[in-house]
Amino acid sequence: MIVQISDGTVFFGANDVFEHIDFTVNENERIALVGRNGSGKTTLLKVLTGECELSSGQLIKANKTVISYLKQNALNNCTDTVREVFDDVFRDIKDLEKQLEEVQKQLESDHDEKLIEKYSRLEEEYKYLGGYSYQSEMMSVLNGFGFTMEDLDRNVSSFSGGEKTKIAFAGLLLSKPDLLLLDEPTNHLDLSTIEWLENYLSKYKKAMVIVSHDRTFIDHTVNVVYELEYGGIRRYAGNYSSFVEQKKNDLIRQEAAYRRQQKDIKRLEELIEKFRYKKNKAAFAQSKIKYLERMEKIDDPKKADTKSFKAHFVCGVRGGKNVLSLDHFQVGYDVPLAEVTLEIHKGDRICVMGDNGTGKSTLLKTIIGQLEPLGGYMMLGHQIEIGYFDQNLADFKSGNTVLEELWNEYPDLDMYKVRSVLGAFLFTADEVFKEVNVLSGGEKVRLSLAKLMLKKANFLILDEPTNHLDIISKEALENALNEYDGTILFVSHDRYFIKKIATSCLVIDKDKVTYYPDGYKDYIDVKVKEELQKDKEPKEEKMPLKQLKQRPKYNIGRLENEISLMEDILEDKRALRYEPEYYQDMNKMRELDEEIDEIHNQIHALEEKWEEAMKYEEKKNR
Repeated sequence: MIVQISDGTVFFGANDVFEHIDFTVNENERIALVGRNGSGKTTLLKVLTGECELSSGQLIKANKTVISYLKQNALNNCTDTVREVFDDVFRDIKDLEKQLEEVQKQLESDHDEKLIEKYSRLEEEYKYLGGYSYQSEMMSVLNGFGFTMEDLDRNVSSFSGGEKTKIAFAGLLLSKPDLLLLDEPTNHLDLSTIEWLENYLSKYKKAMVIVSHDRTFIDHTVNVVYELEYGGIRRYAGNYSSFVEQKKNDLIRQEAAYRRQQKDIKRLEELIEKFRYKKNKAAFAQSKIKYLERMEKIDDPKKADTKSFKAHFVCGVRGGKNVLSLDHFQVGYDVPLAEVTLEIHKGDRICVMGDNGTGKSTLLKTIIGQLEPLGGYMMLGHQIEIGYFDQNLADFKSGNTVLEELWNEYPDLDMYKVRSVLGAFLFTADEVFKEVNVLSGGEKVRLSLAKLMLKKANFLILDEPTNHLDIISKEALENALNEYDGTILFVSHDRYFIKKIATSCLVIDKDKVTYYPDGYKDYIDVKVKEELQKDKEPKEEKMPLKQLKQRPKYNIGRLENEISLMEDILEDKRALRYEPEYYQDMNKMRELDEEIDEIHNQIHALEEKWEEAMKYEEKKNR
């Protein structure tokens, strides 16, 4: 056990965030916290860091446990270079390097046994802390977040706010705390970075707790799911898909148990009613009343808190079959970011994918006329009306109330219709009189979607529509868009959402634009084929590994030669980590790390054979 909350309750004012919960993090567990917005996930993380105190209950931590939490704006006032930031992360290793250098100098003139032992002890500690690999790992992580070798000597203040967060995130990963806490780690990351982070965290050797609404991401990274619901918490073993299946089965069992209990309650109430006024049966009836009072009631699963907004997108006019034509359509600012040739037809649902900075949002803004094209041709189809959702709508400011904000945009609607639409998007009772400025990101997104629905456009252009939505709200949006009979062009990094909605994908890379007519599966199939093709290419360096497996088992001399050969290969491979060809290419670095791991395993296997051979020789010579 690393950390544990026992019978924990947190309340603010008269409202309980959660109450009487038990939560445990064990070594090497990778945990996802899931639940609706406002269910207490971030509060729970703050309790673990000590930033928020339990109102009642206990927080228990193992001795010397290091817990690290990624804070937004962590490096906003930093005046160091990126290299200096990471020098702080590796301070212990750097100190050991200095000590090793000092002892090594002493050993040149003094071969004292205690000095040799000290050097050996320091080297073991240095090796244990990752001293021989920390530089290559640092570059691998920085490269994963999109930074280069040259960025190491740039001042942190010269980076954007998002880039500063990535640098802080990289430092947090490299510091390898006993417990890593991540709150929405995929926010503002592009798809390739999310996939890299996913791969990194899936192999993370220590414990972590993740709050995320990215279903694919948590599915690929965690082995335990805790769900916060109704102020309580429940633990599920397995990843997100396993959790969904387990919860589904739990609800089926709960519904059966609820029906049985309700049947039993009805039977007991009939008995009580029948005998409570008869003198000779009054005691019997009274005992049944007490039994009913003590009975722990099972909740009706049909009344579970799955309430979400109900959107119904419709087309005001049908519009033509040809929705949009782009021919060598160039988008960008001073220079083109991308050139797109594409035909969009009625009913298409096209996802625009690609890394940050490749021009995805720029393409959408140019199509709707917010930006001027840099070249090429665009033709909008007959009677095509565009409805646009901007990813920055969650940050918009307004002194209007929710009611005024919607009504001002659609003044011809009567009060009943406006209140009805707002109610469908979960703005009920006095919530419609809240000022827009005090709404959460998720609430602003819901209000923006309500406006979009009323527009009745037949061509929806959506830029990151799932940002700030919890999982239940994402599912509600997926259902609404799947029922929509118009055309959709959207940008998203949410792979689960893409798979649910997209019929085809347009992928914008730095050097090309590729259209995948059969959707996300088509895109993944092509990527897999490319990876398999790379694997089939002959790699000379791997030949010795195959040859080694065919060597005799108990020949000590040959085993020693093989171990020596493998150690030479290992050193050569390690040296490649410092070559720009590798540390500037995330995929090559990952392949290299896998080869190094394979060689390590091979050396270990050979050493076991050598030990076995030595024991055999000793027995033979007795």
